[in-house]
Amino acid sequence: MTALIGLLLLGLLLSTVAPRLLARARWVEREPVLALLVWQCLVVAVLLCCALALVLAASAALPELRTLVFTGAPHGVEAAYGLQNAEGWGRLCAAVLAAGGVRTVFALTREIRAAKALRDRRHAELSSWAPELPESIATARSRRERLVVLENVRPEAWSLPGPDSRLVVTTGALQQLTDRELAAVLSHERGHVRARHHWLKQFAQALASGFPGIGVFRAFLGQVEELVELAADDRAARRHGRHTTALALAELNLDRGVFGACPPGLAQSPKRVDRLLAGRPRLTVAHRLRLTALALAAPAAVVLLAFAPGLNSLH
Repeated sequence: MTALIGLLLLGLLLSTVAPRLLARARWVEREPVLALLVWQCLVVAVLLCCALALVLAASAALPELRTLVFTGAPHGVEAAYGLQNAEGWGRLCAAVLAAGGVRTVFALTREIRAAKALRDRRHAELSSWAPELPESIATARSRRERLVVLENVRPEAWSLPGPDSRLVVTTGALQQLTDRELAAVLSHERGHVRARHHWLKQFAQALASGFPGIGVFRAFLGQVEELVELAADDRAARRHGRHTTALALAELNLDRGVFGACPPGLAQSPKRVDRLLAGRPRLTVAHRLRLTALALAAPAAVVLLAFAPGLNSLH
């Protein structure tokens, strides 16, 4: 039972203390891609704690499953976990963790289906507003991330991800942005599509909606929504310059009033412009490597803790 209790305590620690430390970290805005990796490793580690704890709890509750799990294990490994006399606690833990697992799968399935339905609907609307040329007369260029121009005086740009991805700009954006600013905007949206940010956002949304009371999942969703924008900003800035990207972002949002009193959903635009204009340097390579190793150590530590009793019994 030591491994089971250890997994539950480690999962609790990772889901409460680690998000607070990440929220206070000052390097996150300088390295949004690395920050996304750290958050993903943290969430994976928490989910691994729950999944491995479920296996051990179910093995304690069901002797048949315990025999199956430890089939082929050397002598003494099964006894090292101390699951033989823990059927009561095993049933309780297994029931709670299994309910959480089912809820996670249900929430993720629901989120993926809802996102796909929304994406299909927006693609259909876009096709009705800006129909494509027939295949017989269309150019032979790649279909990857086709550019679509919509008639609208409001300057806007967005992307529609998926197998048939689209980059959409309005005529208002074409009139208001310079060529370099437009290239920066398209590079930003292309960054979202190519990095598959919509997958990450769907995963974070599924966890947050499936477990609204779990702080780490709420924090993960909030950070993902912010960090994917910063990562796309950095991609555009590397190719077209920080000042050009900041000007493009400001031009697209001036008419929305986001640089004054604005809704919370738009409040990060001024911060993104300030960040681009500040141009703070990236972390050193050594610092980035240390943070990467620390992030990968979280799920590795969970696996090591789960196998620790069996490994110790072999000595």
